[in-house]
Amino acid sequence: MIEIDRVWKSYGDNTVLEDISLTVKEGEFVTMVGASGCGKSTFLNLLLGTQTVSRGELRLDGKPIVAEPGPDRGIVFQQYSVFPHMTVLDNVMAAPALAQKGITGHLFGAARASAKREAEAMLERVGLVASAQQYPSSLSGGMRQRLAIAQALTAKPRILLLDEPFGALDPGIRNDMHVLLRDLWRSLGLTVFMVTHDLKEGFSLGSRLWVFDKRRHDPHAPNAYGAQVTYDLPLSKMSEESYMQTLQGLGSSSLLN
Repeated sequence: MIEIDRVWKSYGDNTVLEDISLTVKEGEFVTMVGASGCGKSTFLNLLLGTQTVSRGELRLDGKPIVAEPGPDRGIVFQQYSVFPHMTVLDNVMAAPALAQKGITGHLFGAARASAKREAEAMLERVGLVASAQQYPSSLSGGMRQRLAIAQALTAKPRILLLDEPFGALDPGIRNDMHVLLRDLWRSLGLTVFMVTHDLKEGFSLGSRLWVFDKRRHDPHAPNAYGAQVTYDLPLSKMSEESYMQTLQGLGSSSLLN
């Protein structure tokens, strides 16, 4: 589904990503970890289409990803990316409304009725149907992230991109969100890419773990080289013993500092 063919990303003389070549099948759940500033979010933006590769090619279904977000990709950020002036229900209905041709961004008649049914069904899935007429300011942090996920999924994307979506949540709420995300991934057949700084979260959630790190360093030119995927771990095939050994090995390194 995704082909990453010798991809580089630079900003002037600053090389962020360096010579990455990987493939991802439809339905995989890739978690991405690494030190701050190593290019994880940059890679997510390349997939989204808000940034373009400097060298190499990034392909979706055999075709280069165009330099603009598309309906086949939904994204959720750490900061709650919802419309504060809209109710929960209207937030979830916003995606099909904004996809309509024209300048109003409003739905009418049968189109609005259909969008409302789909939005209510999605709110049911994420546990927010009772809060449909509330505004985001009245929701807890976990509920706002449930809303952001519902909003992203209403457009029926094939790929869900998550950039530290649970970083600001308390541990108990994070566990609830993990259960929700795994359920949505499996039931909707999504392909998921998720950035996290929590190594245990990366191991427990995904079917595949990527570690971003620099293989080459030059103390005289610290920005000359970019990060690569130094580990590509198929989590579903790891034994509990190898899981614990790898977790301890990565956790004791400086990769995630």
